[in-house]
Amino acid sequence: MSALIAPSLLAANFASMGAEAVAAAKAGADWLHLDVMDGHFVPNLTFGPSMVRDLKPLVKKPLDVHLMVSRPARYAPLFAAAGAGCLTWHIESEDRPAAVFGALKAHPKIRKGLAVSPATPLARATPFLEKFDIALVMSVVPGFGGQKFMAPMLAKVAELKRLRARKGLSFLIEIDGGVDATNAPAALAAGADVLVVGTAVFGKPNYKRAIAALRP
Repeated sequence: MSALIAPSLLAANFASMGAEAVAAAKAGADWLHLDVMDGHFVPNLTFGPSMVRDLKPLVKKPLDVHLMVSRPARYAPLFAAAGAGCLTWHIESEDRPAAVFGALKAHPKIRKGLAVSPATPLARATPFLEKFDIALVMSVVPGFGGQKFMAPMLAKVAELKRLRARKGLSFLIEIDGGVDATNAPAALAAGADVLVVGTAVFGKPNYKRAIAALRP
């Protein structure tokens, strides 16, 4: 499978979000990533379910919602109802997946993901991998865009790839934070299937060229 590219709308021009999403989709994005921050789990504030609802009719690509929030069981069904294609939440905010799965029982087709922050050992997430469609490795500290890629996090990606093969699982491995054309090859070599990219796309004058530069 070739790499999936998921431009993060956190790096887009907020004054023209719909146009930015459409432009990225037309340029070859596979998913569109939305970093949802609540000002509590992380210090920043970003999007609510209405952003997903408004973007959904404009693009045919899955909306990849990354919940950096406290109490994900409360918010996950709101984003699912708004049209999210993927919903990922942090093991640090909820270490009982059943609580969020229960809240999403009306949305069985949505892809469910578990995220791990840089300071969190992967072992906290590994007992639950069989339940998830996506395992997200944060390669920056969650909460702000534009941070430098943390290369040591590639060890987590590689370990997830080994665990997936050993257990015969099929979850996708996603990496998020500081990914660009210079480190994308290492992320893919380690085992990443989905690259979340911010300024590496939205900070470039030609989105199509920028996305193509991220693919192997």
